[in-house]
Amino acid sequence: MKKKTIQRYSKHHKSDTLWITKTYSHHMNMLAQRNHHKTTIKPSPGKSTTLQYLFDLDSKCFTTQNNKNTTQSSDSRDEELALIIKYCSESRSGDQESALKRLKLTQLLSIIKTSVTPVSDLTLDMLFKMVASNLFRPLPPPSSTMCSTIPFDDDDIVTVPSAAWAYLQIVYDILLRLIIKIDVKSVQGESSDGSRNSNQGPATGEQFITRNFILNLLTLFNSDDHRERDAVKNIVHRIYSKFTFYRSFMRKSMTDVLLHFIYETDHRQNGIGEILEIWGSIINGFTVPLKEQHKVFLSRVLIPLHKPKNMTVYHRQLVYCVSQFVQKESKLGGLVIGKILKYWPVTNCQKEVLLIGELEEIVENVDRLQYLRVDVALWTRIAKCVKSDNSQVAERALYVWNNEQFMKVASEDIEKVFHLLVEAVETNLRFHWSENVQQLTQNVKILLQEHDALLYEKCLG
Repeated sequence: MKKKTIQRYSKHHKSDTLWITKTYSHHMNMLAQRNHHKTTIKPSPGKSTTLQYLFDLDSKCFTTQNNKNTTQSSDSRDEELALIIKYCSESRSGDQESALKRLKLTQLLSIIKTSVTPVSDLTLDMLFKMVASNLFRPLPPPSSTMCSTIPFDDDDIVTVPSAAWAYLQIVYDILLRLIIKIDVKSVQGESSDGSRNSNQGPATGEQFITRNFILNLLTLFNSDDHRERDAVKNIVHRIYSKFTFYRSFMRKSMTDVLLHFIYETDHRQNGIGEILEIWGSIINGFTVPLKEQHKVFLSRVLIPLHKPKNMTVYHRQLVYCVSQFVQKESKLGGLVIGKILKYWPVTNCQKEVLLIGELEEIVENVDRLQYLRVDVALWTRIAKCVKSDNSQVAERALYVWNNEQFMKVASEDIEKVFHLLVEAVETNLRFHWSENVQQLTQNVKILLQEHDALLYEKCLG
């Protein structure tokens, strides 16, 4: 009985095993047929189907998808920019429209600032046209206040509120941001005559910052609003620094503006100080020995800028430029001193005070031989200023004795002009109306007597 049961179970087990084997075989055949119709991913030659390889494939798929999303995001951003740019390119009247324009410009600036991907050439072209349509406009003649002969500090200026500046300020910020982000190569497709270079590829096909664009920027220096002039200065400086292939052209263009101011206007022009401030940075970068063309700029442009009556407005920047030349080549000091004495004002006391200070600074760095060529003329002028009825001029002339470096240069050959100084000192002590001037004169007399008491007494006789 037990034997029969075992045989029956054995037959049963064999049949079950056969059924499982057939079922598994059938399942594998179906799976093979199904996979036959699917695209299989084959490893690249030399690579195995390892787990790392599968991870790499997955990473590539993710990157491709991410690039598609970035492209779509960039296209969406450019469309949004195009709509805003179109609105901001048109002039708007009325408080509400001006406020909306300012809001959209602020939005535009924010998009440009936060953008990670570069802006397309088409959008850049639209942006620069929008900037040009807002900034490049006819300016009113300079006001008499801005061209005054009275020197002033920027902190003392009370600017009349301007409705235009509310949005112009943002336009300047947009332009500055574009200049910072734009690729230099994208503006290098312009040839020397200003035409487009047809050999440039798509990335450099559009010209955004052209020579005409720079010339139009320079005209904005004539604005009455010192805030706008300061914005233009920063942008022009940035262009000069970044786009080196425009430097020669920009130097010539800024020189033309200065020459026009000196010789072809009634000296009623704004922005001279800002242009000279840019020139100060340029001159600071000149190598030694100086090129002849740079010396010509000093003699034909910077020195004649001492002639206008309103020189006081830009004198600080002018002194910096001139002193840079003398520090780089001390031989130029004699030329500068001689020309300043030639342009000396007759009735402009504020200008006299400034020029005395400039002469003092130049003498500190002048070449010894060059100083000996102008020392008599220099001290003759200082002696006249010491006797000036204007107390400010007289005091400023007397203060040169407090400058140790100045007196170190002058004292070695002061005997030639000692009689001029003694005469000026004694005249002040007897006749000058200002007690303060008399006190300063007495101090100078003591210094002269300490230098050479016998010579002082001899000059009195």
